[in-house]
Amino acid sequence: MHRRDFLAAVALGGLGVVAACAPDSSSRTTGTPASDPSAPGTPAPSTGTATTVDPTRITTVASGLNVPWAFAFLRDGSALVTQRDDATVVRVVPGRPVTTVGDVADAAPRGEGGLQGIALAPGDESALYLYYTTDHDNRLIRMEFDGDRLTDPRPLLTGLDFASNHHGGALLFDSTGHLFVAVGDAAEPDVAQDVRLLNGKILRVDRDGRAAAGNPFGNEVWSYGHRNIEGLAFDSANRLWATEFGQNDQDELNLIRRGGNYGWPTVEGESDDPRFVAPQATWSTSEASPAGLAILGDRAYMAALRGRRLWEIPLAGESAGRPVDVLADTFGRLRAVAVAPDGALWLGTSNTDGRGRPVEGDDRILRVPFAAT
Repeated sequence: MHRRDFLAAVALGGLGVVAACAPDSSSRTTGTPASDPSAPGTPAPSTGTATTVDPTRITTVASGLNVPWAFAFLRDGSALVTQRDDATVVRVVPGRPVTTVGDVADAAPRGEGGLQGIALAPGDESALYLYYTTDHDNRLIRMEFDGDRLTDPRPLLTGLDFASNHHGGALLFDSTGHLFVAVGDAAEPDVAQDVRLLNGKILRVDRDGRAAAGNPFGNEVWSYGHRNIEGLAFDSANRLWATEFGQNDQDELNLIRRGGNYGWPTVEGESDDPRFVAPQATWSTSEASPAGLAILGDRAYMAALRGRRLWEIPLAGESAGRPVDVLADTFGRLRAVAVAPDGALWLGTSNTDGRGRPVEGDDRILRVPFAAT
């Protein structure tokens, strides 16, 4: 059976297990900012009209890809892109054919796993970091990139629990060279509350994969109580934000704090329990299933899988305002999003992942300019 046919069968047969991507019977409206003081307890509308995105000028940068999961931009404006289901890294240059620069030999894509996160070390395009699934764990490795090929894989973090879903996978460097790694709960919710364990956490490590100095628990853990994070981004003040899949009710946009407990599995979505950091915005799982995250200026852009749209969220310091949905049902499932060096957004569709409805050209990378550009 072809891998994509297999994944489609898994998706149809396992909907009750993969609740974040499953049909949601909740009637809860979406886009509810936790900090909105105008009408406490009243959900905000899920749609709006104010957006900086110019949908009339969207162009296709690349097509025919296999579940593009994340981007790492090079100084020349091209991008290295992970393809989840065939575990390859490709180079995408606008106006040129896509080329493969390497693969991960021991990757074993299955379910929601495969080759996921990618990050280049700040100021060093020769050091590429990848997060992926093997036949027995999730792991973080470093590879050398000479400008044309990837070589010399070196494991940094291994033994991270895995299942058919909830891998996490997002990678993001800060300006000081510390790497944040999102690790899912591997479908074992209780691990998320144990700070001795690495699953269900955001980790902070150095370039060799060791616990970074200043971490709150003396190990790799930076924050905990997470279910499944696939998007990380810094705002203009270097605050860390994350998207998070809910289970049956609410997906989240969170402001990540050192040592913060984000509540899973005790709470999902909004909570007034003082033990937990409340989300800054929530959505029903039918309108989000949030994956990639990008932030430019005072706006966050969140790719939605099951929601089949892009969410634009205004940020005001440590608070999120009312989200606006863009491109609803225009390009199908959206997974990857990043701000390119020229200031436009790049979006990656995810219609060939076994849960989408592919059209000719899928999966694609799209260039989305802003209205002012």
